[in-house]
Amino acid sequence: MKIGMIGLGRMGGNMAKRLLRGGHGIVAFDFNPAAAQALAADGAEPAATLAALAKALPKPRVVWVMVPAGAPTEDTVMALAAELEAGDIVIDGGNSYFKDDVRRAGLLKAKGIHYLDAGTSGGVWGLERGYCLMVGGPAEAFKATEAIFKTLAPGKGDIPVTPNLKPGSATAEQGYLYCGPSGSGHFVKMIHNGIEYGLMQAYAEGFDILRGAASDKLPAGERYQLPLDSISELWRRGSVVSSWLLDLTALALNEDPALSGFTGSVEDSGEGRWTVQAAVDEAVPAEVLTASLFARFRSRQDHTFGEKLLSAMRHGFGGHVEKK
Repeated sequence: MKIGMIGLGRMGGNMAKRLLRGGHGIVAFDFNPAAAQALAADGAEPAATLAALAKALPKPRVVWVMVPAGAPTEDTVMALAAELEAGDIVIDGGNSYFKDDVRRAGLLKAKGIHYLDAGTSGGVWGLERGYCLMVGGPAEAFKATEAIFKTLAPGKGDIPVTPNLKPGSATAEQGYLYCGPSGSGHFVKMIHNGIEYGLMQAYAEGFDILRGAASDKLPAGERYQLPLDSISELWRRGSVVSSWLLDLTALALNEDPALSGFTGSVEDSGEGRWTVQAAVDEAVPAEVLTASLFARFRSRQDHTFGEKLLSAMRHGFGGHVEKK
């Protein structure tokens, strides 16, 4: 399948490369022309404008938009829609707010253009590991583009299938899932990221307590100089708290046990706030997720070792760089 890819940053560029490796054709556009030209070395066809991208694609066209959520996505989708025709498909793979998806899907539907929202998880490792994909929008548009999601997804790998898995979940074991109508894909991704906040905070606090066991405020016989790098490696093997986030924790601690390269100022990219708002709207208690969001707010005022670990994990899975 030949598709357009708009936005060739940390995620978009690697996704385009994975699609090329999987046999798909890519027409690449970025607001930094050098990024599209660089991808030509991997076999992509650079486009200088959105109009040129649309012209280079076979009909019905399929275009994946991978730019920052908010105004950049809004402006890009609307400008792109002006170059497309009825029957074409736009996929927003960024971290858009699900209510924006519902609105944009309605606007594009009036033109006969299909709109899919694709929550994408995988960070800077996705090129090799694959991406977990959560898709919302018209079912027929998903079916027409399923080959794209199958290529981007990690596949079954060596993870055992859950016993008694429902037949309708067949694609889930491959790493992608059609979640439902417009907005549902990004809604699922939003909650995924809210949970991520809570998991990361739990690791950060736990390792901060382990580090604090050496405090001179404790009785001499109850002080422990614990090897955090070795403990993180230990827990990766057979522990019930093992996870990819713990893998990244071990990587960071073994590279620099003091995490001296991090200040501990932790940003939030929006999904945590939206998750808490969804909990409020649904009257669902979400104490852990809410507290983990507020902890990030506080981290910008003063910093603990645990917050440095949060920064290290974010850098590990997404290439996120602390704001200075």
